[in-house]
Amino acid sequence: MLNFLRRRSKEKTDHAVKKTRQTWFGRVSSLFNRSQLDDDLWDELEELLISADVGVSTTVGVLDNLKERVKQDNISEPSEALDILKQEMVNVIQPGDPADVLSVKEPPLVLLVVGVNGVGKTTSIAKLAHLYMDNDKQVLLGAADTYRAAATEQLQVWGKRLDIDVIAHRSGADPGAVAYDTLQAGKARGSDVVIIDTAGRLHTRFNLMEELKKINSVIRRQGSGDSVRTLLTLDATTGQNGLAQARSFVEAVDCDGVFLAKLDGTAKGGVVFAIASELKLPVLYIGTGEQPDDIAAFDAREFVESLLASPDGR
Repeated sequence: MLNFLRRRSKEKTDHAVKKTRQTWFGRVSSLFNRSQLDDDLWDELEELLISADVGVSTTVGVLDNLKERVKQDNISEPSEALDILKQEMVNVIQPGDPADVLSVKEPPLVLLVVGVNGVGKTTSIAKLAHLYMDNDKQVLLGAADTYRAAATEQLQVWGKRLDIDVIAHRSGADPGAVAYDTLQAGKARGSDVVIIDTAGRLHTRFNLMEELKKINSVIRRQGSGDSVRTLLTLDATTGQNGLAQARSFVEAVDCDGVFLAKLDGTAKGGVVFAIASELKLPVLYIGTGEQPDDIAAFDAREFVESLLASPDGR
């Protein structure tokens, strides 16, 4: 178990959801300050959740469950209904503890990081690397996005900044060969974690899928198939538009979880619920700022409590 992943500061999550809390979810909490539960409350709650990018189907599901539990338990106090709402929201995003999803029997853990170009994939890789290094893990990076020279260069810049080696080939080289060399080097050096960047060419989904299959095949042939996890990077600031892109990506790639980048830069952090509900993927990490250490392992209960605190975070 990667227990250190749970030891991220709660302040990082609070900071990441600040805009969302001040714009939408702080108002959700205030709805339950009234004296009774009525239709107006349910209507306003539905409007707020949808406005926060929770998604229509996810919102309807949460509200239906909430109303049913309120009815079954004969609840009349709004404060008790708020507690149930929190439980229902946690239930939507609960699966996917990073410590469970990312545990492997034999190191190195191999993280294939995927995502359409422009979502912050390379920066997210740097944050992952920093997180593991900060917890005394030896990390090696692989630049398998060989179709964009800028992608390799950006990863190498981060590698130099963080003092991490980057395995790279020439522009246009076989991504599978990069993956092979990276894993070989990782094993030889006794690395705990190998993180491999991949191309994000959504418009050529067939080639993308075949490319990732090849990379996975290369890794399996080296006896590390059970140690591979595929992380989908999403840009939280794109909201439902990003979710639509992600649906197409998930159809092409078998993913284990999501790295939600730039969460601190959006007022519609409710997209976390839509991701978990509609994509059937757990959010494993959130980006909480611009610096390498601005990353937190995702905790569903902590996230919901931060969202539904008062607008000033109290």
